[in-house]
Amino acid sequence: MELILNMLAEAPTKDISAAVEPQNFEESKNVPLQGGNVARVALKELESKTGTKVVSTLHAKEGLH
Repeated sequence: MELILNMLAEAPTKDISAAVEPQNFEESKNVPLQGGNVARVALKELESKTGTKVVSTLHAKEGLH
C-alpha cells in the first residue's frame, strides 16, 4: 500500500507541474508539496475508513524473515 501511495504522490506532481509550468526553482519547490498533499489526503481518508494505519514502521527486510 505504501508503494501505491508513493505512486499517487508522483503522478499528480507530474500533472501539476505540467499544468502550472513553473519557471524557476522557487516555483518548482511547491509542486512536489502539492502532489504529496494529494497522497496525504488519500492516506488519511483510507485510515479513517478502515480504522487502521497504512504506513508501518516495519522494514521490508524485517518482514521477509
